[in-house]
Amino acid sequence: MGRVRFGPARVPSRESPAAAIALLKKRGFNACEIDFEGGFWMDYDWAAEFGKRAREAKIALSVHAPIAGFMGHVERDKKQRMAVGMLDHSAGIAKAAGAEPVVFHPGFLLGRTRAAAITSITEQLADLRERLEGKGRAVPFGVEVMGRVREIGSLDDVLEISRRLGWVRPVLDFAHMHATSDGAFTDVEPFAAALEATDAVLEPGAPFHIHFSDIAYANRNETKHLPYGEGTLRADPLKQALRKFRRTANVISESPDLESSLAIQAVLASARTPSRRASSSSASSSRPRSRKN
Repeated sequence: MGRVRFGPARVPSRESPAAAIALLKKRGFNACEIDFEGGFWMDYDWAAEFGKRAREAKIALSVHAPIAGFMGHVERDKKQRMAVGMLDHSAGIAKAAGAEPVVFHPGFLLGRTRAAAITSITEQLADLRERLEGKGRAVPFGVEVMGRVREIGSLDDVLEISRRLGWVRPVLDFAHMHATSDGAFTDVEPFAAALEATDAVLEPGAPFHIHFSDIAYANRNETKHLPYGEGTLRADPLKQALRKFRRTANVISESPDLESSLAIQAVLASARTPSRRASSSSASSSRPRSRKN
């Protein structure tokens, strides 16, 4: 298997970059997602220093854009322009910190067919990319699998968006997929299938980007993240599935408490080197893919 890096979905201290990195190192984390879901709290200088210290500590950084920063609006109105600004600013912070990808939510159907919504999302993302290239902040983005069964954001939706836009990567949220499948992610096979489909569209060298936590759900829709062990999603099948691939995986814990994150980390850290057969079967991770920019 490739290397597995693990860390929290929140920067553990906003006091200073040094304090945040010290806590990540103390807890044994080597990944961290910068948390802007509720709004921006970090300026460019903070981001640059945080990124510098993270590189020195060999901690992989990513960014989660604000929740309202989604594409695929029906009208190119004030809300759409605000969303563009949020994603633009997220990319600027990511560039300053050396973080990737910028994780964002795909949006909503808004009364449209899935095909029409995906076309709208990809068109608006293409316009955003042109804007970012002009500013020198065209970093990779990551589109997250969502946790509501009747909205846009299924694994197939996310894979299709990524196929159309080579700079947008699938973000596998296994808690969301466990919810929308009515609890199907209990053994290795569904994890491996999702990873294999993602491996086929990721560019060579790009890591899997994974969100993980235990989850509560109802009617195939997520309701809330749970402390690890209170629901039915477990990390061991993910560990077993990752053994089949040579690609690095950055696993971000969205657990509501530190103890849960540490418990998940302990499971994933117990992974062993795969068999020669498993290694050879993962050759797809090195296949080039066509890009549409």
